[in-house]
Amino acid sequence: MAQDDLNWRMEQACREAWPSALEIVADGWLLRRSGGRIRRSNSANPLRGTRGAPGKVIDAAEAFYAGHGQTPLFRIPDIAAELEPELDRRGYGREGGTIHLHADIDALAGGGYDDVTVSPAPSERWFEARFRTGGYDGAERRVFREMTRLIAGDKAFVSSARDDEVVAFAFGVIRNGLLVVEAVETDARFRQQGFGRRTVGGLIGWARRAGAKAGCLQVVVDNTPARALYASLGFSRELYRYHYRRKTVAAWTTIPTTTATSPAS
Repeated sequence: MAQDDLNWRMEQACREAWPSALEIVADGWLLRRSGGRIRRSNSANPLRGTRGAPGKVIDAAEAFYAGHGQTPLFRIPDIAAELEPELDRRGYGREGGTIHLHADIDALAGGGYDDVTVSPAPSERWFEARFRTGGYDGAERRVFREMTRLIAGDKAFVSSARDDEVVAFAFGVIRNGLLVVEAVETDARFRQQGFGRRTVGGLIGWARRAGAKAGCLQVVVDNTPARALYASLGFSRELYRYHYRRKTVAAWTTIPTTTATSPAS
């Protein structure tokens, strides 16, 4: 597969693995809104193919987000960086550098672990662990639950427990043969004990049995522990990076940023 094809295939798969409640297309960009603090589901994302003139795209996105009381936010991957000069001119700041990693499924370490629970839907224990470690408020809990309900395609929610308490978790979605690894987290009390590696390994094992041909994920550039975990599992190939551009305007409500662990915000 050509590099450009792989990049855009991954771009689509990662976007569909974390759906937004509202999405509209404007001049080749997908304007996404879900509420909450996850940036990629509340930002303008480029689509493959012909995209509009930067000024026109930014005007449309600014009007869309202002209409919903949100600060305009653009997700800018290296493979579609044409808005950068105009965003600079308009005073948008830069934040949230993130890496896309990819590996063939046979290059990834993973299998079936007796202590890793794999389910096609998130249990209440899985949700509770996610909300506890992520510090979600009531509104964000509703947003996240709705997001998981909207996911299409094969999916699995995995977790590891200690004394009947979920201490590590993740979920994965297979889109067109590509496993997207999402929401990886280990409770701070149980880190450096192998729970994260076994949990993601269990997800990889599920994806291999389900017929996935490759795996991918997004990780924040400066998240050294997460990057080390993924390298140990075989995610060694970097495809491209992305960052966000945000302009704070007093009249609009700013979406808080997040310092999510692995699959990046």
